This record gives sequence, C-alpha cells and structure tokens, in this order.
Amino acid sequence: MTRARPLDVFAAFGYAFATPARVAGVLAGAAVTYAALVLSAFPEYTGQMLGAGVGYLDDALVALTRNTLSTAGTVGLALVVLYALVTGVALVTAAGQVRQTDESGVEGLTGVVPGLVASGCASCGAGLLGLLGFAGALAALPFHGNLVRLAGLLVLLWFLARAGDPRTCRVDV
Repeated sequence: MTRARPLDVFAAFGYAFATPARVAGVLAGAAVTYAALVLSAFPEYTGQMLGAGVGYLDDALVALTRNTLSTAGTVGLALVVLYALVTGVALVTAAGQVRQTDESGVEGLTGVVPGLVASGCASCGAGLLGLLGFAGALAALPFHGNLVRLAGLLVLLWFLARAGDPRTCRVDV
C-alpha cells in the first residue's frame, strides 16, 4: 500500500503543470468541476434554467456563483474554486497513472479516485444535500459549511500526496 508523503503533493502539481497539454487538461477539469459544484448547489433552479435552453447556462453559473458568494462568503467561494483546481490536477494525475501503468498497476489509481468521490460531495456540500432534499442543512453548519469544504479539500490533497508524480516508481519499505 502506498503511503501519503506531503512533498508528493508538489510532485503531483509539478506533473500536472509540466506541459501545455496537461495545463489545458487541468483547466478543463477545473472548469467542469466548478460548473458541476455550483450548478448542483440548487438543482431545481439549474434544471429550470437549462430546461428553458442551454443558452441559459452562463446565466445560471453567474447567478449561482453570486449565491455561493452571498451564502458561503469569499472564503467559501475560494474553497470551491480551489477544490475545482485541485480536482483538475487530480484528473490529469489519474490520466497519467493510467498511461504509465499496465492493467495490474491500476491499483495506484486508488490514490486519486477515492479522493474525488469522497471529497467531491464535501466540497460543494449543498450540492449533495440539495439533491437529497436537505438544502438547508448546510446553512445550519458552523462557518456556513466552509469547514466541510476545507475537509474535502484536505482529503483530496491527501490522496494526491499518495499518488505523487505518475512518472516515478515508488517502493515503500
């Protein structure tokens, strides 16, 4: 089993930003993640806007970004943006691991995929709770749910530390 090493987070970021193609992958992954997190905060509103036409996607993103800012504050919005960026890095790192390993080496992906799944819901908070019918639950949390967002971000960073740079082979002793 691979242990998380704090400096391997920097190796994962270094890998993700090493080439223009990877940077484009990080930015694309971050943009999709940000849109998913913000739009899932109020799924009914998003459904109504997109039901009226895909042309309303930008209006929905702007409105729900403003809503995130007004409900979670600057820190909450910054955590959502930071989580989206780190998710982009995790996606590029996971793709690199798939390219670098054979079928038996896919076990290394367990360093990134659980982080995406486990902390994705914690990052947006309201998205998952809203989908489950508990939209007001996040408002009852201290600091407007920012501690939950921070915890999700830390879990994702921990999984990135486990993954590191996919071009290097690590043997834990």
